[in-house]
Amino acid sequence: MNNTVNVAEKFIQYLNEENFEKAESCLAPDFKFNGVLGSREGASIYINDMKKMKFKYEILKTFTSGEDVCFWYNINMGEKIILTSGWYEITDGKIHSLKVVFDPRPLLNN
Repeated sequence: MNNTVNVAEKFIQYLNEENFEKAESCLAPDFKFNGVLGSREGASIYINDMKKMKFKYEILKTFTSGEDVCFWYNINMGEKIILTSGWYEITDGKIHSLKVVFDPRPLLNN
């Protein structure tokens, strides 16, 4: 396993364990998140959101290209489990950006 996949997998592991300090250590300070329902800039801002949401991740498949890692995973968001793809752009052992895509309709149809 290369270090690129390792940092992304460790990040997911730390989120699942609710070890948000270690999760943040996987992110570059200028980390950027872009998702279906919004975006965030800054590692600490993103991690503060994760502390509130406490999602749990089940990695189904991993793809790599250069330093980039893409996961297909199920995200348990509490009342719903959503099939999601996350693209992690990694440079120098840190996650610099995450782009997430999923079908938001199950979350919007309450």
